[in-house]
Amino acid sequence: MASALSYVSKFKSFVILFITPILLLPLIILMPAKVCVQYMKDTNMLFLGGLIVAVAVERWNLHKRIALRTLLWVGAKPAQLMLGFMGVTAFLSMWISNTATTAMMLPIMEAMLQQMEATRTVAELELVDKGKASELPGNQVIFEGPAMRHRDDNDKKSICKAMTLCVCYAASIGGTATLTGTGPNVVLQGQMHELFPDSKDIVNFASWFGFAFPNMLIMLLLAWLWLQCLFMRFNFKNSWGCGTERDNKDEKAAYEVLQEEYRKLGPFSFAEASVLLCFLLLVFLWFSRDPGFMPGWLTIAWVEGETKYASDATVAIFVVFLLFIVPSQKPKFNFCSQSLEERKTPFYPPALLDWKVAQEKVPWGIVLLLGGGFAVAKGCEASGLSEWMGKQMEPLHTVPPAAITLILSLLVAVFTECTSNVATTTLFLPIFASMSRSIGLNPLYVMLPCTLSASFAFMLPVATPPNAIAFAYGHLKVSDMVRTGVMMNIIGVLCVFLAVNTWGRVIFDLDRFPDWANVTHIET
Repeated sequence: MASALSYVSKFKSFVILFITPILLLPLIILMPAKVCVQYMKDTNMLFLGGLIVAVAVERWNLHKRIALRTLLWVGAKPAQLMLGFMGVTAFLSMWISNTATTAMMLPIMEAMLQQMEATRTVAELELVDKGKASELPGNQVIFEGPAMRHRDDNDKKSICKAMTLCVCYAASIGGTATLTGTGPNVVLQGQMHELFPDSKDIVNFASWFGFAFPNMLIMLLLAWLWLQCLFMRFNFKNSWGCGTERDNKDEKAAYEVLQEEYRKLGPFSFAEASVLLCFLLLVFLWFSRDPGFMPGWLTIAWVEGETKYASDATVAIFVVFLLFIVPSQKPKFNFCSQSLEERKTPFYPPALLDWKVAQEKVPWGIVLLLGGGFAVAKGCEASGLSEWMGKQMEPLHTVPPAAITLILSLLVAVFTECTSNVATTTLFLPIFASMSRSIGLNPLYVMLPCTLSASFAFMLPVATPPNAIAFAYGHLKVSDMVRTGVMMNIIGVLCVFLAVNTWGRVIFDLDRFPDWANVTHIET
């Protein structure tokens, strides 16, 4: 827990650092108006809208109901349970912050592990009381010394480590699948609008999802296999088939914990149904706005030339507007049958969300961090620093583009272990964009994999908030995270390399140098 608190305190000071562009940049190169506008760009509003929708989902525990219902459906066998936890965590992290997702899933996982341990202890004591010590799962202890007992303890610790890591890793992986899932994705869209204003919204919610979602699924599956092999000695029969009597009791205990947690939520409420409908409307409008392979509602509602005024941020703010209006309880229209007391109550119930809740729950520091990153990037662009650094990389034109992508992805993945992922993308993307233009390479061919790699902070407890939260539970050592995270980084970079060289080429037309990359508009 101390590591988590130290991370939070470091993050707050980092946010303060990103407010300083408002003070310093006007003294050097940019007018104050050019700096301040970076904190309220269209991209920032898209991210803010996604955060507010996530607050509504969390307020009515819709995310917890989805998680528990899915875990009950998946089953309680170890491999299935781990895969279920990873799948649910990744899905929720696509829409709400990876920190909130991890903070919700880990207590459920911890309660389940504790119940499994308590059930195992009770079963052993019952057998001893009945004089059936020979039936104990670890009866070899009596005849073969402490070796088997030590092995059982190690197995318990390994399961705890694997289950803890699977949640925090899945939260980081899941955030990469949607444009609003994590900060670096939003930074990429903002940099594309700033550096290449003629790119015609090539990076939008639908195109990003088509590129990143398959990559997320592949990474999730490989991460699950890696954790199974490293900590649980992956065995198909034990994981998916019939286990021992003790295993069956553990599975039953885990299932009972999940059922009890689900019962605590009570019946499906009107507020949860309303939030779910608003959420589904948001996703539908995002996907159907400009899907690319067919005309979207944007081209139907506005004539060509005016479509640029409705963006993904417009959709997000519209749904946020609905959340502040739609009631949290079903309005009562039966005035005739109401009693005197019922008539005294207000006709219109409270809304799904109010400003007090939004003000308290929205992480405003991240919004400032994002805006500060855009301001710093604008300063680098206006001063010519990004272009100068890009020209220093011109000798790379002799290196194959695939090798450039792989090397830079590894560089970003290592760098993001020590710095904020938003800061990493803010620093590198303008440089990589200038480098790509100078060597005649499609900028997205480098910017896409580096944006995804900025979310691959798997090695250190302080690398990202989900890691810090997982480390605070006490099951993990730093060495456990490092040896697991090194392979996770390699898996992530290779998956991104595969994505950008296969379906990414088709979605973003990466094989040719685009016309929109020829000129950048720099305003000082």
